[in-house]
Amino acid sequence: MSGSDRPLEFGVNLNNREPLIAPDYSLGMLLELSGRVEELGFDSVWVGDSLFSKPRYEPIALLAAISQRTSRVRLGTACMVSSTRNPLYLALEWATLDHLCDGRTILGTGIGNPEQGVEREFAALGLEFKRRAKIFEEGLRAIRALWTEGKVTLDGEFFQYDNVSFYSGTEMAPLGPVQKPPPIWVVSNPRLVRELPPDEARRRMEPACRRIVELGDGWMTCCRAQHPGELGEQLAVLAEVAAAHGRDWSDYTVSYQVTMNIGDSEEEARRAFDRYISMYYPELSRAMDLSNWGPVGTPEQIAEWLRTFAGAGVHHFICRFGAIDQFEQVERFAKEILPLFNAERVR
Repeated sequence: MSGSDRPLEFGVNLNNREPLIAPDYSLGMLLELSGRVEELGFDSVWVGDSLFSKPRYEPIALLAAISQRTSRVRLGTACMVSSTRNPLYLALEWATLDHLCDGRTILGTGIGNPEQGVEREFAALGLEFKRRAKIFEEGLRAIRALWTEGKVTLDGEFFQYDNVSFYSGTEMAPLGPVQKPPPIWVVSNPRLVRELPPDEARRRMEPACRRIVELGDGWMTCCRAQHPGELGEQLAVLAEVAAAHGRDWSDYTVSYQVTMNIGDSEEEARRAFDRYISMYYPELSRAMDLSNWGPVGTPEQIAEWLRTFAGAGVHHFICRFGAIDQFEQVERFAKEILPLFNAERVR
């Protein structure tokens, strides 16, 4: 399904950092919430990734547990920094996860944010932060080959593989995922922290768009929430790059991870949101305007924002709630906002 034919979808980011910063929210409650998200009719559940700059529970192990508490929703990372992981192990771990959930995974992945904390993670792992895009591309090429062809041969700068396969000759076939391959949604946010001149924005976008087209099945973004025109700007570049590669951009999925807070008033929601994000992302929250993280306010205000970005080209919203009470926000979204999009969700 492509273009305007596809239904609008909504997922929930389960905030796997929150059990470490909120005293009344446990890992068990997070797992319970995953089942409730499915019951309420959402389309997907997601968890984040960080080594030690923003510690949280490890995403693949967590998704494996969630896979046994759900049966329908897609399971994904929003997003995994795959450039810090060995691609052979990641390909094997994710293939195992895809079997545990009977082919429901989506790998959302990116090169790593331009933060000091992330740079320290790369240094601790012995990786060149300034070369993270190249590391990311080589690793993802290896992963896709293993998932689609069952083997990989790669003579890269960072990875060299000679006919490597999860197959010794005694198994029935190479170990691989249920999906061939699991969808890969590649992250790109060229203006995440600050405004950029048009020529610099274009310069940053072009290699990112090439990675999305060549290595992915979709684009995952959390581009500035007050600037829907920037989404359209990058979509235009993506369509150009896809055409240059002989591909149709309408075959790709556009997903937006949006952080929000639903309240009885905009003022109430803003206070709760700002307090939460300053704890969750201390470095980024100081570097960027928090209004660009996502909408806050009444259900009607949230729905208006969602319609604007759906009209700009988003197919799948990953909703992350900037609030201590995750259950209340999920329930409220499901009961007061999801019904407003019933026509767009069923095609």
